[in-house]
Amino acid sequence: MTRGRWLADAGLAALVAVLGLVEVWLPMESVMGDGSPVVSTLGILWFAGHLSQRRARPWVALAGLLVWPVLGTVQGGAMQVLFFGQLVPVMVLVYSLARHGRGRIRWVGPVCGAVFVTVADLFIPLLQSPNELIFHWGVLTLSFLVGHALRVSEDRAGREAVRAHAAEAEARERALTAVSEERARIARELHDIVAHSVGTIVVQAGAAEQVVEEDPAFARQALGTIRTTGSSALAEMRRLVSVLRDPDLGADFAPQPGLASLPDLVERAGEAGLEVRLRVSGDRGALPTGVDLAAYRIVQEALTNVRRHSAATCADVSLDLGAEVLLIEVSDGGPARERTGPPGHGLLGMRERAALYGGRVRAAPEGPGFAVRAELPLERV
Repeated sequence: MTRGRWLADAGLAALVAVLGLVEVWLPMESVMGDGSPVVSTLGILWFAGHLSQRRARPWVALAGLLVWPVLGTVQGGAMQVLFFGQLVPVMVLVYSLARHGRGRIRWVGPVCGAVFVTVADLFIPLLQSPNELIFHWGVLTLSFLVGHALRVSEDRAGREAVRAHAAEAEARERALTAVSEERARIARELHDIVAHSVGTIVVQAGAAEQVVEEDPAFARQALGTIRTTGSSALAEMRRLVSVLRDPDLGADFAPQPGLASLPDLVERAGEAGLEVRLRVSGDRGALPTGVDLAAYRIVQEALTNVRRHSAATCADVSLDLGAEVLLIEVSDGGPARERTGPPGHGLLGMRERAALYGGRVRAAPEGPGFAVRAELPLERV
């Protein structure tokens, strides 16, 4: 037990002792009987000593119930009957054992307190009236119930705190795992893009080297292709250094899709039972390959979420290619389906992809349906 708790228990015991001594030596009207104040003082201080151990040594505290029977026996039954000096300490003891006791002491303590009060009421003539019996049993029962209720509440709060901490740790672990997996997938896709760009540069440079004197126009065209491809690859490489790499780079080397593949995505969604209305506006010039792929994946994941989490049969996909930003919106009319499993990581993946290119994704219910809106800054090639 900590020093602070020990001092608190000692302070409580001292307070109970002071109340009992004031009752005896003032004296107060609650004092009954003709016993010796000195013996009462000894009993009050003795019981307070036991009470100071209510949390550190509960069995020692419980032994305090023997103080008054021992003193009464020694005095031949001539003893003062006190409220603050005798009953209040017993109430505090019963409450403390019900509140802080561990194991059997939680129940043994209140039973011993009940035996103590019962013996006192049966063998002390001043306490044998019905009013005294009802009062003593009432305050004793109340002391036990308050202590027990607080103990149960504390135990329940402790269990809930442990469960909340475990759930939070599990959720944090799932989120970190999802982020790691998503970043690894993004890194693999970026590797494909950069490898394709570098391969193109090598091929074009080799062709230009062979015809630079015979066909200057072709060489100039090849050099222009090398410049644009190199610029795009350099931008992708700058982003790649901040992404965790997946050591398994031997899989999924197929060409990556982009906005040009959206009609095929819409057609596949229709075959799955989801009608998609696609609208594309703005300048459809060449986009950086990474942004083109990220936009496609965001639309793909948003439509996947519609099929999984909505009862809608129709969805709207809108793309607005501005001079500096690409706006994407995917919405459905709902209603949402009842969730039957743990939440997925689709929205997390979309946000990771957008953040990789300095963009952002916002997702929120909209009426009975749901809408996903993404903004991707553009660096025209």
